Amino acid sequence: MTNIQNTLSEMAKDLYQVGAIDKTTLRQFDRNSLPSVPNYTANQISNLRHTLGLSQSVFAAYLNVSDRAVKKWEQGDAKPTGATLKLLSIIERKGIEVVA
Repeated sequence: MTNIQNTLSEMAKDLYQVGAIDKTTLRQFDRNSLPSVPNYTANQISNLRHTLGLSQSVFAAYLNVSDRAVKKWEQGDAKPTGATLKLLSIIERKGIEVVA
């Protein structure tokens, strides 16, 4: 980022902190303000599913993937990508209800 972009980004963050702009405006203004999407380990996916109290097949249905995919993720034979990573992140932060 250039110095100007950094300055504008900091100004937008300050405006958000004092309530002059909302989070949606901040995110539209500054892509760097978007939450990062983590890469999940097999254990993290399994723990998330268990915390939610869901079977692999039900968890897969929420994510619109096969139960075989969830099984492979939890065994470490494959990793979720793209939109599925984003869904996992949202579910982890907000709960399964947001995708129900």
